[in-house]
Amino acid sequence: MCRWVAYKGQPVFLEHYVTTADHSLIHQSLHAERGKTVTNGDGFGIGWYGAKENPGLYREILPAWNDTNLKSLAAQIQSPLFFAHVRASTGTATNRCNCHPFAYGKWMFMHNGQIGDYHLVRRELETQLGDAYYEHRFGSTDSELLFLLAIQEDLQSCPVKAMRTVLNRVHKAMRDKGIDAPLRFTSCLSDGKRLCGFRCSTDHHAPSLYYRRYDNGDVVLVSEPIDRQSECWIEVPQDQAVCFKADGNMSQTEMQIQ
Repeated sequence: MCRWVAYKGQPVFLEHYVTTADHSLIHQSLHAERGKTVTNGDGFGIGWYGAKENPGLYREILPAWNDTNLKSLAAQIQSPLFFAHVRASTGTATNRCNCHPFAYGKWMFMHNGQIGDYHLVRRELETQLGDAYYEHRFGSTDSELLFLLAIQEDLQSCPVKAMRTVLNRVHKAMRDKGIDAPLRFTSCLSDGKRLCGFRCSTDHHAPSLYYRRYDNGDVVLVSEPIDRQSECWIEVPQDQAVCFKADGNMSQTEMQIQ
């Protein structure tokens, strides 16, 4: 399974979380502690918001620990909201289009989890994408497909409601195919102002999700803590969504898949 970090707050250099922390994302790419796989070497990506509304992306198929460009970029890019992701494939090809994060307009998304027996429902789910959204289906992952299905919903009004609608639709397609394998969904979504995290599954074994809020209002949302200050990190419960709003307020909502 994948590992990732999302940050929202005062502008900081990406290196603080991606490369230099005690248990940075690069360290996790080799030594993950809270995931099913210790090594996450099937590509990586970073996405950040800057002066423009839409995010910038840099994605590559090399392992994160072996890409000097990533270390250089992380030392130079400063952002008030960014994503970083290291990938462990659940079966789809290792190429740039399959590396996270994904972006559509001002929205950015990354994911850790899977649609059980995805190959059995992929075609049906892809037919649910309208032409305008299918044109942005560049890769083959279930993660990108989930993101585009959510884009079709009213993300702007309520990201949690939109994502819940998509997951319930996906689960119905799985049930119709007689799939017993679980749907697991731990993910992160942003429009450049809000930062939302989701943790849910059909078998109550969703991948881990934690957050830390600093005194100045900065927040970090992670697959696993990036330092050893365990008392500072709060685990998001199973079947819950957390949203950190533009005004700094936080909400937590039930996110159960039906």
